[in-house]
Amino acid sequence: MHELIKNAKKENRSLLETEAKLLLRDYNISIPTFKLIRKKEEVKNAIHCLGYPLVMKIISPDIIHKSEAGGVKIGIENEKSALWAFQEIMRSVKKYNNSARIHGIIACKMIPQSIEIIVGMMKDPHFGPVIMFGLGGIFVELLKDVSFRVLPIKEKDAEDMISEIKGYKILQGIRGETKKDIKAIKELLIKISQLSMENPEITEIDLNPVFVFENGLKVIDARMIL
Repeated sequence: MHELIKNAKKENRSLLETEAKLLLRDYNISIPTFKLIRKKEEVKNAIHCLGYPLVMKIISPDIIHKSEAGGVKIGIENEKSALWAFQEIMRSVKKYNNSARIHGIIACKMIPQSIEIIVGMMKDPHFGPVIMFGLGGIFVELLKDVSFRVLPIKEKDAEDMISEIKGYKILQGIRGETKKDIKAIKELLIKISQLSMENPEITEIDLNPVFVFENGLKVIDARMIL
């Protein structure tokens, strides 16, 4: 059992966002560089190597909807704003749920907006682990433009998952947009398949959003349920 999963199970909780991202990194999946800040005095040193603008988010197993709890600040442009954001997030979250277990605040540099995709894994009662892929945002929320496969998958399965959604043309580049890195998406799907099969304690994975660029991609937000 992976050490991150073992530690979470000891505390009877799912993986924190920081832990989920570290697990992704172990599988060579690209994530933004981040720092976990546990107290105000750590802010200056933590953000020094990240650059601006920053995003800061609460890390707590008891806060699912971070924005609703006031646990997210974006567009932070300097050290003074980062200190304010840290204190404001802590104040808002404690007001929202005074008994919430707080592990700190994650800070990372904002990644330029690009085409969003979503990748997920869930345990189906009949088929077992199933992987899901689709374009993010309105495409998944309203149009339900997604594809599914039973795990494990091979390269051909990943290729078919990508090409069979209606939004595939967007990834190929339309109306002057550059073609997105479909090979990187394929590799992400295969790696999530491997991660899921090698860590059966994980019952659900939600990577949303994942920004896909002309070269490469970044998993911006990650959630893993044990």
